[in-house]
Amino acid sequence: MTSDIPINRLARVALHLAPESETQSSISGQQTRAMSSRFLDVPQAPPDAILGISEAFKADTSPDKMNLGVGAYRTEEGKPLVLGAVREAERREYLNMGGIPEFCKLAAALAFGKGSAALQEGRNATIQCLSGTGSLRVGGEFLSSFYPGPKLVLIPTPSWANHKAIFKRCGMQTQEYRYYKPETRGLDYEGMLEDIRAAPDGAVLLLHACAHNPTGVDPTPEQWQGILEVTQSKKLLPFFDSAYQGFASGDLDRDGASLRMFADTGMEMLLAQSFAKNMGLYGERVGALSVVVGDAAAAKKVESQLKITARQMYSNPPRHGASIATRILGDPALMDQWKQELKGMADRIHTMRQGLYDALQEVGAPGDWTHILKQIGMFSFTGLTRPQVENMTNKWHVYMTFDGRISMAGLSSGKCKYLAEAIKDSVENC
Repeated sequence: MTSDIPINRLARVALHLAPESETQSSISGQQTRAMSSRFLDVPQAPPDAILGISEAFKADTSPDKMNLGVGAYRTEEGKPLVLGAVREAERREYLNMGGIPEFCKLAAALAFGKGSAALQEGRNATIQCLSGTGSLRVGGEFLSSFYPGPKLVLIPTPSWANHKAIFKRCGMQTQEYRYYKPETRGLDYEGMLEDIRAAPDGAVLLLHACAHNPTGVDPTPEQWQGILEVTQSKKLLPFFDSAYQGFASGDLDRDGASLRMFADTGMEMLLAQSFAKNMGLYGERVGALSVVVGDAAAAKKVESQLKITARQMYSNPPRHGASIATRILGDPALMDQWKQELKGMADRIHTMRQGLYDALQEVGAPGDWTHILKQIGMFSFTGLTRPQVENMTNKWHVYMTFDGRISMAGLSSGKCKYLAEAIKDSVENC
């Protein structure tokens, strides 16, 4: 029983209070995994009164078993009745609280890699959630209830507008750290590290895995290594938001490199995954939440609480979209096709970036526009001010957010010059 495992409280205190000088060097995966998990004190959640009965019934091998807990009509044979009005439709029943198990397994492998030590050692708790938003919310609720560290989430500025609102709704405090540098229209790496170092030890650090929304500015591999080292020295808990894996560069492994870099050290972390963008399943709400901990016993208890949290929020996730994702992730032929289509999508975005940049040069738009080429993913922070954006809309009928963000996916080759002329006019006259 996981609840009988002794907990070395002195070791846990030492883990949290070790001097910073002792943690400056990178902690190896083996050393980190040997440490006690910060989540060992999470209690095992009791089975849900209804769905827990169904799960126990399925696991029972007795020929005499009888399920009298289910709240759905059954025939004399104990089977669901297919009504005449729906006999042509596929019979569907509720998923369990954690969703489709195979989907959870495949989603985690897609993110962390099939050879991930965390997955092989059973140190991850992964459940199906309602796309990225639902994954963030369930993760935030779990941290609010059970995280023994500061109830503080460090969020980049700018970030997806919903990030701060989600964590505040969960009862977590939020604090911004510098990320985007308007002067260079690139990453404020030094400011980012300075703000993270000044944050309380053990705080939760929100990170965009790739294709940062809204800026399109990502750290380089070398910068990710620096962010990792500061995260380790401050004993922060990383919470990755991955909404664009494969969609940013066209390469699933490349887009997952940052979170794998962190996971491979053995540190504890959270990951919210969405398949809305990279599979085009916007209306199906397909996502997954993974919590990686330092102990397999803790992972089981964490999973029980994640399921209870989901049960209390929306009972269980929808089947259809996750079934599609499961088939794609588990079928080699479909997986190859998906990879090719992802690359095609990413390549078109890159083509639009180059086309817009070339058009801006052609029309003589004032300023340096190389950031259009350096940024990655669906969005680009143009650097346009609010008055310039208003001119783009009112005069040129170009609609975009007031912070100057544009979606490169909404641009076509035939519209690049028109957009460039609109930008030139707005910069020169507003």
